[in-house]
Amino acid sequence: MGRVFCIFGKSSSGKDTIYKRLLQDTSLHLRRIVPYTTRPIREGEQEGVEYHYTTIERMAQLQEENKIIECRSYDTVYGAWYYFMAKDSQIDLQKNDYLVIGTLESYTKIRDYFGEDKVIPIYIDLDDGERLSRALEREKKQSQPGYEEMCRRYLADAKDFSSDNLRRAGIIVKFDNYDLKTCLDEVVAYILAYQSQS
Repeated sequence: MGRVFCIFGKSSSGKDTIYKRLLQDTSLHLRRIVPYTTRPIREGEQEGVEYHYTTIERMAQLQEENKIIECRSYDTVYGAWYYFMAKDSQIDLQKNDYLVIGTLESYTKIRDYFGEDKVIPIYIDLDDGERLSRALEREKKQSQPGYEEMCRRYLADAKDFSSDNLRRAGIIVKFDNYDLKTCLDEVVAYILAYQSQS
């Protein structure tokens, strides 16, 4: 039986780095599920790697075809951006384990769609001060830094990842990313423990 391992955490918690390292770990045999977004592609990103970059019109078409598993929207300083997972040829839980990156909300929707026994949460956590410092350094490297949007995401995280929301979603395990290697080792052991039950 295949499973979907969902990585999520606040912005700049290091979840993207951990996600990429887990996909590179050949002992885990994880396939990725590439989500979709209507936001513009960022510098350094590639189509089909971080996301499938699409239009609101295409998203509406997939919705009409009942192919959207979960969808989130964010009112940004640039307008509404949508992020979603579509039921497409990427997913076959009869054959494979998958890794997806998202939010707490997307995790709960994916879990509700596939079933609690098939969807495993991996919550990456980090001190808020350290996150803000990392976010600022990352934004400085952009050709057109979006500091206003960075601040909006940072403040939205406090609400999205409140202790009440984490409790309602049943999140009882978290992985602190103060040291990347330690955090990664703990996540790998966690995934392997689930895979050994198959």
